[in-house]
Amino acid sequence: MSQLTYLFRSAPHSLSSGREGVDALLAASAYCEDICVIFMGDGVYQLLHGQQTADILSKDYSPMMKLFDLYDIERIFVCQSSLEERGLAQADLVIDAQSLTHSELSELLHRAGKVLTF
Repeated sequence: MSQLTYLFRSAPHSLSSGREGVDALLAASAYCEDICVIFMGDGVYQLLHGQQTADILSKDYSPMMKLFDLYDIERIFVCQSSLEERGLAQADLVIDAQSLTHSELSELLHRAGKVLTF
């Protein structure tokens, strides 16, 4: 299987795509060693600590992100300007992600073999 890039652009719990993306990512890691994960735009909200989801009758799946290490998913990036626009910092995130500028992320996406967007 070729290189896969998972791009998370939507806020968590507004649609089921965020949860489905994490499930697909973990499943694909069994077949592909070259996986890249990018969080940008409202997708950075998926990485926040302490999401309160009981009122919307949804399960908080952000702790599943901590499994990335266990599944050898190490190339995790977050858009620095997306964090700044939303008043967020690395300390607010459930996992460590390398901050990249918008142009660095664009270059990374252009070099990607296959991009799956959630």
